[in-house]
Amino acid sequence: MKQGITIKEERLSAVEYIGFLKRSDLGSQYPKERFEERIAKLVKNVSISLIARNDDGLIVGVLFGLTDFCYWLYITDLGVDRDYERQGIATKLMKTAHELAGGEKNIAVYLIVNENAEAFYEKLGMVKSNDVMQYNHIEWTGWTVK
Repeated sequence: MKQGITIKEERLSAVEYIGFLKRSDLGSQYPKERFEERIAKLVKNVSISLIARNDDGLIVGVLFGLTDFCYWLYITDLGVDRDYERQGIATKLMKTAHELAGGEKNIAVYLIVNENAEAFYEKLGMVKSNDVMQYNHIEWTGWTVK
């Protein structure tokens, strides 16, 4: 990771997060229905909220996770500003979240992965699993935050 990037636990406002989504590829993972209302709930309620900022205070990476701090960590959001990709920011966010949740020896990590990101997660030692049950009947109109 380049110098000048700091990662810390921090809560974002919905406005800040939406601004970041416009500069990352994460924005396409959300349905259009009640988008702003749901983002406000998301940023308020995640168990882990890690933010990477550059020296100017610009958000360049985000990781949100849900955890019981005992057995599991579910990564809901992991993204990096397009201008800051391939600098190790996402890897550092993942490792920091894993430690915050309880450490590699105690915490299993789960997430839903975009097929374009599979290689990244495999590099971190993650493997595909077919053991997850799903109930998904939500309204979902695909779009990209712009």
